[in-house]
Amino acid sequence: MTVPISIFIITRNEADRIGATLAAVRGLSDDIVVVDSGSTDGTQALAERLGARLVHHDWIGFGPQKRFAEEACRHDWVLNLDADEVPQPELVGAISALFEEGEPPLSFYRLNIVTVYPGQSQPRFWADFVTPVRLYDKRVGRYSSSLTDDRVVDGGAPSALLEGAVWHFSFRSFDHIGRKLAGYSQLQTVEKAGRRSPLLLRLRLGVEYPLQFAKFFIGRRHWTGGLVGLRYAHEVARAKRQRIGTMMQARLGKPAQTVEDR
Repeated sequence: MTVPISIFIITRNEADRIGATLAAVRGLSDDIVVVDSGSTDGTQALAERLGARLVHHDWIGFGPQKRFAEEACRHDWVLNLDADEVPQPELVGAISALFEEGEPPLSFYRLNIVTVYPGQSQPRFWADFVTPVRLYDKRVGRYSSSLTDDRVVDGGAPSALLEGAVWHFSFRSFDHIGRKLAGYSQLQTVEKAGRRSPLLLRLRLGVEYPLQFAKFFIGRRHWTGGLVGLRYAHEVARAKRQRIGTMMQARLGKPAQTVEDR
């Protein structure tokens, strides 16, 4: 039986990945909303064929796009997934159980979202993860309106972590890491570059790569991925250093390079 929640997913050119996401939540909700910003690979037709309700909305940044998607949902309780995220059966069961006796006791619930390397079918041993709020009552909290701050604003209200996991296939390939993070950089440049000191950006540029590499390889345990983890940490650190360079160029009035892939 379905539970009284809407599931919303924002997309652009996700035909190769969204099928697994929709299959994982089939039967959980009677209102699965895909908000597409102009796919050219057949994402729209695939989503409709798999039972989603399709809505078109031109891309306006992560926070505003997700706020639009919230408004398109029919239920007050909403679950946000990305098209590259696949909820596992234990988590789907936990969400169903949460609504067995009516509305849940809290307004916000966090999901355990676990990284999967490009080309692999499941997370590595001791994989890194994040636990953002993704299941929530939209009458109480909404996504941030920031272009890049992709999070639910909960006002400090209590939340709980649900059992189970979401497997996150964030990058299609190692080359995709740089292209995808460059897309974030463009939005951050639009939103934040004017508030950053050119001197501080220049200083940060010199230390960004080693700091980010240490953060991902050690702090987020990509050393458990061996050579693949080493390359993953390198590619992410390099892309994040390039982000600072893009912001510095914008602050100094130099044109930034455009990137199609988000």
